[in-house]
Amino acid sequence: MRMPARFAPILFSALLSAIMVSIVSAFVLILSQGFQPNFAAQWLKSCITTWPIAFPTVAVVAPWVRRLVGRMTA
Repeated sequence: MRMPARFAPILFSALLSAIMVSIVSAFVLILSQGFQPNFAAQWLKSCITTWPIAFPTVAVVAPWVRRLVGRMTA
């Protein structure tokens, strides 16, 4: 299923933030607590609680970063 192009910025923000939250939360959990038997449940809880912060942050910051990169590159 393809989405209309007008949704591209929202989809980009959702996917990027979900991927980053998943990777970073797993990394932080393993560093802080080691690999525990209940790792999957803790990881899912961490992702669910942090993604609502990451998604709007990426949505707001990404356009600014794109403009900044555009100014810094030829």
